[in-house]
Amino acid sequence: MSARRNSQADAWLVIGVNNLKHFDGPTFEADVLQASEPVVVDFYADWCGPCKAMAPVIEQLAVEFTGRVTVGKLDVDVNQDIAIRYGVMGIPTLGLFRGGKMVDRITGFPGSGKPIRAWIEKNVPAKTAPEVPAPAVASN
Repeated sequence: MSARRNSQADAWLVIGVNNLKHFDGPTFEADVLQASEPVVVDFYADWCGPCKAMAPVIEQLAVEFTGRVTVGKLDVDVNQDIAIRYGVMGIPTLGLFRGGKMVDRITGFPGSGKPIRAWIEKNVPAKTAPEVPAPAVASN
């Protein structure tokens, strides 16, 4: 069996790592509360089994929603004050922030990405393409 390296099939992994943000106390306000687009925060801990199971789903969603939603992770063990401020009582918890406030949340791993994707779609309006003016018709 040969090892695959730098294959196109795994290219989304590299993109996902670049799109997935890591939030912490000093930058939370700027990165999340003052963000111009909606932000999904994955409140997690390294020791949490369901958090580990959800990690690949979160990475994939970071890629899928690039340009519409910022997706990132916040370690609740390191940032307990932020978790407490937003009432995170169980992990994993996904919080959707818009306009400086948490507007919705999901607690627990729903088993796949489909319910999470639907939750984001419900909370984030689809991007509309800019209206292109019709070409002028010359009259003879």
